[in-house]
This record gives sequence, structure tokens and C-alpha cells, in this order.
Amino acid sequence: MEYTSIQIMPETRKRLSSLKEDKRQTYDAVLNRLMALIPAGDDQGEYSDEFMIGLLNAKLQVRQGQTVSHSQAKKSLGL
Repeated sequence: MEYTSIQIMPETRKRLSSLKEDKRQTYDAVLNRLMALIPAGDDQGEYSDEFMIGLLNAKLQVRQGQTVSHSQAKKSLGL
């Protein structure tokens, strides 16, 4: 089996470590579990990689409160 190394911040490693199901679980397994949460598509077909990245970014923006209300959007669009 071939391995590679990636650079992550110590805080990221701590967060990944907290997601392990047991001490012996690898970070590869944790990352694969997380990536499995990303939907691959819907009844109309598979999502492109760009769409999946956009979906994840949108979810993060909502979580961080970076949203615009419906009335604000209408106003900025002149509707």
C-alpha cells in the first residue's frame, strides 16, 4: 500500500482525531467517512466536483451565518 503525507494544522489534526471511532482508526478512514457524507448526486444524475464543492461552501456559509434574507436579496436585485 502506498502512502502520502499532507500538511495540516495541529488544530485540524486534533479535530480529526476527535472524530475517530476508536484509537486505532486511521485518519484515512476518518476522511473517507466524512467524504461519504457528501452527496454524489440526485435522481437527475451525478453532481460534478465543482457543484459538490459549491454545495459544501454554501453549507459552511449558512453555518457561519453568512446568509442574506429573501427580502434583502429582492432589494439588492431591484425586485
